[in-house]
Amino acid sequence: MTLQLYHLPVPGWLADRGIDELGVWSVPLTMRFRRILVREGMVLHGPAGWGEWSPFWDYDAQESSTWLRAGVEAATVPMPPPRREKVCVNVTVPVTSPQRAWQIVTDSGCRTAKVKVADPGTSLAEDCARLEAVRDAIGSGQIRVDANASWDVEQARRAIDELDRAAGGLEYVEQPCPSVPELAQVRRTAEVPIAADESVRRAEDPLAVARAQAADILIVKVQPLGGVRRATRIVEQAGLPAVVSSALDTSIGIGMATQLAGQVERLDHACGLGTVRLFDGDLATPSLLPRDGTLPVGHAEVSPTAWTDGPTAQTDGMCADDAHDASGRADSARVGDAGADLRRRWAQRLDATIAVLRSESGRAQPH
Repeated sequence: MTLQLYHLPVPGWLADRGIDELGVWSVPLTMRFRRILVREGMVLHGPAGWGEWSPFWDYDAQESSTWLRAGVEAATVPMPPPRREKVCVNVTVPVTSPQRAWQIVTDSGCRTAKVKVADPGTSLAEDCARLEAVRDAIGSGQIRVDANASWDVEQARRAIDELDRAAGGLEYVEQPCPSVPELAQVRRTAEVPIAADESVRRAEDPLAVARAQAADILIVKVQPLGGVRRATRIVEQAGLPAVVSSALDTSIGIGMATQLAGQVERLDHACGLGTVRLFDGDLATPSLLPRDGTLPVGHAEVSPTAWTDGPTAQTDGMCADDAHDASGRADSARVGDAGADLRRRWAQRLDATIAVLRSESGRAQPH
């Protein structure tokens, strides 16, 4: 399987907001990450450039609507000048062998490594062995771990102690437990700082974790938080150090994230934006890959050569249902069965997500 990128008609709701080009993409990963092997999503073009919309498949239309707001903002709203021109980033180490982990860190050039732990089917001993290999590779650099809310309080306490020893010291532990009260309990006794991710990006109230003093650090991601402007406000209101991270985005989404990193006032930690290397292909040329452990701040552009189906006619004024129907009539001989299925699935998903946003807009109107 290789990179696929196909045009879709622009629904009227998006065209009304300045979107003039829309594409759906599928990219295989170089290894299993978040228990998936293929990443999919959409890209949107408007007067400010390209935006990305790539919610995971376990997210419903309501949650996906926040991600769509971020993509539309990136494509249509110019950002103020950044506070910084480049940002330091970490290398992300998935659940893999110690040998492969060592190689990933060595090849990255980054001075901070984020290591995935607590994956189903792996043991704490395996996680510790991976951390020992990462420490050997990174020397005096920083190591952070991400448990993706896999532990209860007692499991977290035991695991953090062992992982901290294996790593020779941890910068922080990201989302050890699912809930804010659990995070608060772990933080009260842990000797390692606690960072909140899911408790921020998937919460109805992303500031609850700060009010509960349940974390030392906020992990902020552009798409899940609805765009650069909203994410910046959340960081300001929380009053905690922030780490700007990837939602496993292509270079288009990583560009959006660097713009957030360029806007936040305080950036004490390396950003988690070195994930494009996990993709076997990319929409942008050149890809936003770290050089000497840093990334430039700014938009990434979809490469003209990335399109699988070539040029497409624009469909200004087409409603969402029309766009859905048009994509369903895709010429299978031209895009292939897999491409037609990709277009159909994401047109349906877009239709459902736009319906949520239409409903929200209707409720916001004065009566």
